[in-house]
Amino acid sequence: MTLTLGIVLFDGVEELDFAGPWEVLRYAEVSCGAGLRVLTVAENAGPVTCSKGLRVLPDFTFDDAPPLDIILVPGGQGTRRERHNPAMLQFLQHQGESAQWVTSVCTGVLVLLAAGLADGRRVTTHWDAFGELDAQDGEVVAVPGVRYVRDGNLVTSAGVSAGIDMSLWLLGELFTPDLARAVTKGIEYDPDPPYTETG
Repeated sequence: MTLTLGIVLFDGVEELDFAGPWEVLRYAEVSCGAGLRVLTVAENAGPVTCSKGLRVLPDFTFDDAPPLDIILVPGGQGTRRERHNPAMLQFLQHQGESAQWVTSVCTGVLVLLAAGLADGRRVTTHWDAFGELDAQDGEVVAVPGVRYVRDGNLVTSAGVSAGIDMSLWLLGELFTPDLARAVTKGIEYDPDPPYTETG
């Protein structure tokens, strides 16, 4: 069985929020033969202009997207607009009814909360966005200081690069930890940043 995973794009989306998970998940699909179909979806068919200026063409629009088994909503400054966008919220509500997993990176959780898909759940987000999360309508239990949080079929991650960790964890749940390890090795994901506080 092949699972369809849709990454939702919008103007102002943070590049690594979606490109990191896309790399992880597409590597699993293309290089490891995982039963995944990874695609991108946006409200319209035209180019999406990302936070830092990268332009991306989505694979599908909200109108012609197939049913999604897994939804991934990235973050970025555009989420502040998208959480008030009826077309976005209706799309997520419709797809979320039957999705096996609903996920977010960074401030993507603000959009999920606005769509009613995170109410009453434990969630996380970028360290600098917890105030916005607390101020938004809807009830959530904010969990700071972690890379990702699972609550039922909802998985939210902290900012930017944390989406890679979440995606690797999700592969382990969807398939096997060995597959996740193979992808980790294949993309050489072994963070060792220079200029840390201790080094």
